[in-house]
Amino acid sequence: MVNPWIAIGALALVAIVIPLSMMMVSALLRPSVPETSKRATYESGEVPTGSSRSIRFNIQYYMVALLFVVFDIETVLIFPWTVVYRSAIENVGLLRALGPMVLFIGILVVGLAWAWRNGAVEWVRSPRADRQRTEHKS
Repeated sequence: MVNPWIAIGALALVAIVIPLSMMMVSALLRPSVPETSKRATYESGEVPTGSSRSIRFNIQYYMVALLFVVFDIETVLIFPWTVVYRSAIENVGLLRALGPMVLFIGILVVGLAWAWRNGAVEWVRSPRADRQRTEHKS
């Protein structure tokens, strides 16, 4: 009988060897141009101008990213639940199998409604779009 840990070990070996070999090939083939601007953090080879504290970022980007992460994690939690749903109904009944997921989705819906009410999912509108919106309502 073949040991099942052999497949896990082979997968772990492949998971280590492929990225390391890609990094080695990349290190051997890439051009080397030693410039100080290319060593600057987060600037992609561009010479930084000004202070990073003077740049103001729109908070809306972070809100959209945060909502994306929340609902991305939701799908990660729902997919395994759907796989075991039928066997869970047979073992513990409909209410005990469906109840926690309904509660989970309910909490997410309340969170989405809160974010929507506070304007977290609406992008910043231009004055022209606001004018057209008010004209349309009149």
